[in-house]
Amino acid sequence: MKRMIELLMTGVVMAGLMPVGAAAQTARQPAASASPEVMTAAEMEAQGDNLRKQKEFPQAIQYYRAALRKQPKSAVLYNKMGMAELQTGNRKAAQNNFERASRLDPSFAEPINNLGAIFFVQKKYDKSIRYFKKALALNETKPTFHVNLGAAWFAQEQYDRASTEFARAVELDPLIFSVSSRSGVLGQVSPEERARYDFVLAKMFAKRGDIDQCLHYLKKAKEEGYNNMGSVYKDESFAKVWQDTRLAEVVPTPAR
Repeated sequence: MKRMIELLMTGVVMAGLMPVGAAAQTARQPAASASPEVMTAAEMEAQGDNLRKQKEFPQAIQYYRAALRKQPKSAVLYNKMGMAELQTGNRKAAQNNFERASRLDPSFAEPINNLGAIFFVQKKYDKSIRYFKKALALNETKPTFHVNLGAAWFAQEQYDRASTEFARAVELDPLIFSVSSRSGVLGQVSPEERARYDFVLAKMFAKRGDIDQCLHYLKKAKEEGYNNMGSVYKDESFAKVWQDTRLAEVVPTPAR
């Protein structure tokens, strides 16, 4: 469970990790042993962020909680504390904090996205889709939100919808899959689904005309045992790849 949560929070869902606020960035960085009572809310938030980076999650929670005593209506602090709680495996506390953050600031998309992630790991995909859509309605420009929604559609075997979301994520950040395809909510894809997932990505890149990436994910799908590689030569989505000689090295040309 701990490893699953680490995967969840180290990639796609990192969209929920808000940058340290301007006040926190300029605040003096206190020693880890400093007492929260003599620190400002910004200093406590910064210390919580530092502890979370060091994976000292229980200690980070203490600093966020202390900061909230001074800023009880901070949606950002509740979101950060929720993420630290999730890292400790306390899913219920994390959910409560994300819900509190979204109530305090209904326009804050990150805790809503994180609620979707909680329901995703519980395999409550309908709920996760609702939350991911709501987060995107608030901020459509977050590529990670699109990847999360795509992963949820994928889990429901809605592969065309998944591909559409993945493609939008790539439009917003061409490198999104190079850093997150094995982590975040996509890290929750079962081994049995991994090959199909890579094939869906190959198809998406083929449609975009990115042949190198298409071939890369076709190779991965093949290595992971995808059992319908021959469909590459039947699916018009791969038409732009058919003339590339490298395709036959990955998927042999069918006999005439």
